[in-house]
This record gives sequence, structure tokens and C-alpha cells, in this order.
Amino acid sequence: MNKRLYLSPPHMSGAESELVRDTFASNWIAPMGPMLTAFEEGLSRTTGITHVTALSSGTAALHLALLLLGVGPRDQVWCSTLTFIGGVAPILYVGAVPVFFDVDREFLIDLDLLEDELRAAVLKGKLPKAVITTDLYGNIPDLDRIERLAEEFGFAWISDSAEAMGSTRNGRHAGKGARCAVYSFNGNKIITTSGGGALASDDPDLIGRAQFLATQAREPAVHYEHTTYGYNYRLSNVSAAIGVAQLAALKDRVAARRRIFETYRRFLGDLPGFEFRDEPQGLRSNRWLTTVLIDPREAGIDRERARLALEARNIESRPLWKPMHTQPVFVSASKRGGAVSEWAFEHGLCLPSGSAMTDADVERVAATIVAALDQTREARDEKPCPTCEKEDDREDLVLLSSDSTHSDGVSGAKHGEVSQLRRSGVPRVHSTTY
Repeated sequence: MNKRLYLSPPHMSGAESELVRDTFASNWIAPMGPMLTAFEEGLSRTTGITHVTALSSGTAALHLALLLLGVGPRDQVWCSTLTFIGGVAPILYVGAVPVFFDVDREFLIDLDLLEDELRAAVLKGKLPKAVITTDLYGNIPDLDRIERLAEEFGFAWISDSAEAMGSTRNGRHAGKGARCAVYSFNGNKIITTSGGGALASDDPDLIGRAQFLATQAREPAVHYEHTTYGYNYRLSNVSAAIGVAQLAALKDRVAARRRIFETYRRFLGDLPGFEFRDEPQGLRSNRWLTTVLIDPREAGIDRERARLALEARNIESRPLWKPMHTQPVFVSASKRGGAVSEWAFEHGLCLPSGSAMTDADVERVAATIVAALDQTREARDEKPCPTCEKEDDREDLVLLSSDSTHSDGVSGAKHGEVSQLRRSGVPRVHSTTY
């Protein structure tokens, strides 16, 4: 069987092991140490944010951000619905109330909707205490506009930039300008410390307090003195050594993932019903994960059939994040809109995007998808399956059963066959939008 292609595996440069060996040799194994300081200073230089504290996870960073900004019981926190659970669960940790907002074309919180709701909230006298923007898949919202809204309406802006290390918009790094910016270095991120995160702010007092709370709120006494309780949230010096080496390779990792995105688009972007979103002007995304939208009315195959076809070839892929307002845990939560994020979840697929992927790896993924399209078309021509008809009244699109997706038609698509498969009859048309 072909080697497993994972969605976003760690990519080591080789320098990590050397720095970890140095750390062991120096016996700086405790949570604090010179590698931790070097990692935080490197993050500050990269993001342009003056103060950074490295933590055990991005979720821990968001938890501290909410606490430090005074968010508490019954306060409203407005946030994007299209995100990972770790980007909203800390709202519940502090007893606050999440309100979920729909997204725009870039899968980012809809700023037009946000502004409309803020103006309506003024009239009701019920503005949010904080707004969390999520930089999804490396995309960044209009930072200048959010800053203006935060100043006008008085909410604390938290930038969840967990997926956007290395992304910029109009020359500003993801998270720059927010009261607090959150980053993640989980094993699947563009750079990793195995597990870890960071909280960044231009407010030195805020980061100083974050470091205090992250180290069990220990007072400066010879014994262990506590006037409040804290958390065990600091990143270890050993993990930070990995981060120092990873950060040095960040530019190369961003360049690789952007190349992977363009290679996918070259192979698949002209297929009917397949859409790879362009960057808005000024955005330079790190393309953490390449995402494709598949409209079954035009493609003849849906997102799930494509995912199953890839899995049959030992290739990992994944739907876009399931909107938080559709998750059972948030069944009673308030939302504003939701149709765009629901459509994105139903039709969006994340493709393998690890920065160590070769062009041959990308071509293998693309060949598998094109083979599944051909197989779908052949099955439709030979024996339509009425149980698989789509709801669109304009035409009857018949999809393969999940068993058919695992047949030899898909497993026979090998490296080098993309061009041949395209010549088999898949037309080139413009991309779709919604």
C-alpha cells in the first residue's frame, strides 16, 4: 500500500534535535530556561508584538486572555462559528456566554454582519465584552477595520491566530493590533513545539500578569505564597528548544505550503464545481491547510465521496470545521446567520498540506480525486442510482455508493495520471461561488 499521506504532520528541520541535546546537556529541563526566553523573543520579532509568553497550548492562551481582559459570568463574547472547539471552550471556562457569527468568503467572521449587530446592540444597551476573530486556515481578516470597530464600540479584541503563524495582511502579522493574540504550536500546525501555544500583547502589564497566572500564581517569596490561584500553563524549556528551531524555518514552511496550494489549484482548479479561493488584496496567507469547495451539482461528486476516495488510497483529508452553532454542546447558544458556514462545512474539504510534501505527493492526491470523478461519471452513464439523486431540480446527479468509492477505479489512479485522467473527458470551466 502507498505510504500514508497525513493532513498536516510535523516537519522537522534537523536543528531541533541539536537544540534539545544542548538543553539536556545544560540540564535546563525545568519549565523555565534560556530556550524559553529565546523562543518568546523570536515570536515577538516575527509577529511585531512586543510582549509574548509561551504556554502549554493555544487554548490555555485564550483562557488567560479572557481572564485578563475581565471577561466573566454572563458577559457576552462574540466569535466566529466556523472554528475549532479550543477557540471557544474557554468562553465557558470563565462563565461567559458565546454568540456565534457567520463567516464571509474567506471563512472569517463576517465583519459587515458584526458591525450591523454592534450598532443594534448599542440601541439595546447590550454590547459584547469581547470579540474573538479566528484566522482560519491561515487567512486573516481586515485588521484595520476590526481595530476601528473595537475602538468605536469598546469591546476587547482577541485575535485567535492559532492557525496563522507567518500570515500577514497589508504588512501586519496575524494578531498584530489586538489586545491579545493567541497562537498554537500543536503538532499539526505550520511550526510546532509538539504541544504548545503563546499569548502576545503590546501591553506589558497584561503579559506580566499572564506569566504570573501561568506559573500557579506564586508570589515572590522564599516559600510558596499565594494570594490567588493560578494555572500550570507554561511551556517547558525543552519544548521551547524545538520551537526555536522551528521558528527559524518558518519562512520556508510558509513558502512550501503556498506552493502546495498552487499545485493543487493547477491540477484541480479548472474542474467543474471545484473552487480554490483567491486571497483578497493585501493578504499573504500561510496556507496552513489547502481547502477546496466541491459543489456536487456541478462536480458530480460531493465532499464525502471525495474524502472516501482519498481514504481508500491511504490519504487523510477532513471536512472543514463543523460550525459551533451546530455542535450538540452549543445547541442553546445564540447565533447570527449561519448559512455560509453550514454550506462551507457541507462542501469544504481540507487536503493534505504538510510542508514536506513533494509535487508527486500532491499529484497523487489530485489523481485520486480525478479518478473518482471519472468513476462517478461512468457509473452514472451505465446505471443511474436513484437513491443517490441530489435535491437540485435542474438535473439528476448520481453519486457512487460508499462501497463503489473503494473499487479498483479509484485505487488504480497512480502518480503521473492526472493529465491522462483530465483528457478522459473532464471539461475545464470557471470556478463556482456561493
